[in-house]
Amino acid sequence: MTPLDGSNENGPARAPLEPSAAFRADALSGLRATPKRLSPKYFYDTEGSRLFDAICELPEYYVTRTERSILEAEAGAIASRLAAGGPCRVVEPGAGSGTKTRLLLRALGPERCVGYVPVDIAGEHLEQAAAQLRVELPWLRVTPFAGDFSVELPLPDAEPRARTVVYFPGSTIGNFDPAEAEGLLARFRRAAGPGGLVLLGVDLKKDPAKLHAAYNDARGVTATFNKNVLRRMNDELGADFDLDAFHHYAFYAPAPGRIEMHLVSARRQEVRLGGEVFTFEDGESICTERSYKYDLASAERLARSAGLVLTDSWLDGARRFAVLLLRAPA
Repeated sequence: MTPLDGSNENGPARAPLEPSAAFRADALSGLRATPKRLSPKYFYDTEGSRLFDAICELPEYYVTRTERSILEAEAGAIASRLAAGGPCRVVEPGAGSGTKTRLLLRALGPERCVGYVPVDIAGEHLEQAAAQLRVELPWLRVTPFAGDFSVELPLPDAEPRARTVVYFPGSTIGNFDPAEAEGLLARFRRAAGPGGLVLLGVDLKKDPAKLHAAYNDARGVTATFNKNVLRRMNDELGADFDLDAFHHYAFYAPAPGRIEMHLVSARRQEVRLGGEVFTFEDGESICTERSYKYDLASAERLARSAGLVLTDSWLDGARRFAVLLLRAPA
């Protein structure tokens, strides 16, 4: 993993690839792999972000609704913990529309929040969300940054009296394999700085039937969202995927404790991308997402492995979701 400052702990710094070049390189690498795999971050262009916002409102998708209920009930207590000892700045990787974040920012208010930095890979969607937030909260300094938070995480200008809070809601941490998740949290720890905080959303383990329904909604919105990565490769990389020749397939694997989301080929076919030809056998899949589910003990172990200390946790009554406050050593 490349550290947040762009340096490499094992050698000199390397400049990040341009977004389109990085997308092409990752897509080719993933399609060459056995089994084939694509990063879930490439779901999120403007259309993908719109589709995900629609998923968050589906009756089957409990995650956003449950996390929002925790924030509605506990935003005041959380804000008090974040700003204990002085004001804070909030940096949000993968910000999206920032719906839940508004609850937190309003609870902090102008006296306890010196600025908000939303970071998202979908630049146009990010700018629209930032503009709307400035209208709703005119007192708030909003500095959006379009980029891949798994590569770099920009920080606002130095404000010595403010503590940095890295806010990572929505259970996005589950999209990373355990070693990757540890590395990402370690980056957040470095970004927060000594004594800084990480506020983390974690989807908890539960009845697999509830998980299955959440990723296989009756309206098929998640299926369209899943196929958005194929559409993006066609539009942006010149690929020739036939979207109708791939089926959305999601299931819960209890042994590793994760949802897996795939695009399964409906027939034997060939796809072209970047001057290469990729053969798909009938029933062969591309894994587009893994979403790990945690219990509190495993979440605390993950945080500790990244050098963070669990100091507080807030759960809904049914214990489906947790918001965890993690502290970096001073």
